Amino acid sequence: MVKAVILGSIALDSLETPFGKAENALGGSATYASTAASLFTDVGIIGIVGRDFPEEHVKFLESRGIDLKGMEKAEGKTLYWKGKYGFDINAPETLDIQLNVLADFKPKVPDEYKDADFLFLGNLDPSIQKSVLEQMNKRPKLVVSDTMNFYIEKDREAVLEMVKLSDIALMNDGEARQLFKTTNLIKAAREILKLDSGLAIIKKGEHGAVFLTENEFFSAPGYPLENVRDPTGAGDSFAGTLTGYLAKTGDLSPENIRRALIYASSVASFNAEGFSLEKLKTITLEDVEARFNEFKKIVQF
Repeated sequence: MVKAVILGSIALDSLETPFGKAENALGGSATYASTAASLFTDVGIIGIVGRDFPEEHVKFLESRGIDLKGMEKAEGKTLYWKGKYGFDINAPETLDIQLNVLADFKPKVPDEYKDADFLFLGNLDPSIQKSVLEQMNKRPKLVVSDTMNFYIEKDREAVLEMVKLSDIALMNDGEARQLFKTTNLIKAAREILKLDSGLAIIKKGEHGAVFLTENEFFSAPGYPLENVRDPTGAGDSFAGTLTGYLAKTGDLSPENIRRALIYASSVASFNAEGFSLEKLKTITLEDVEARFNEFKKIVQF
């Protein structure tokens, strides 16, 4: 039975960093998030691919136990993204993006997914995110959403509506500043809370994340990586782990969300050590537990 449903893009990526490059590698927000979440729970994916989507990628997703009933295959080509990173790994340059079949995507939630208690709405158009939420039979126990600067610039009010509809509206520090028109992350987090989100989590890339409620503040550190090869998908891996771990435990207490954030940072750090999903394909839950314990040592004083 699917416990966590992941909506997002499924893509073919070509990218270059100072440490190497990859051509037509498996990518997309739903791909990274579902792969990460599958370390912890049973996952169903909602997305769209074209006829050019390699069968080897389908087999990989199936090998991780990811349910693909929500993955539509359409005439045309799969979403394609080409990007380049300099030595500032938090600032990728998009060289080419071709929406292809994603341009007309109208997701249909499989009946088997409609009663899932955990839902992650990856960074697609807010209208698509909202349509998936509305197709659920009941309000999930936890709704996590993500966004990006493109959608904030395109329709800020629609993004704000999704923040209001979500229990956790994830965004990175730049997006939070842009959405709430402030340079102060704590003020931005307070604005998230004002929009009926009981929790505010802002990602800070290699520097970790901050978590706020009305009465609590927690800062999750970033893992001190020495071997960063490709940061693509780290934020989606973070979100997928957060959703998957909370689905596994069923515990939404602030204490458990703190643990979930450290697990999320652990998996995201592994992701950055390889191109595309090559690192996520090989790590085990035992690897993640070991890095989780390393995080404990980092913050002890």
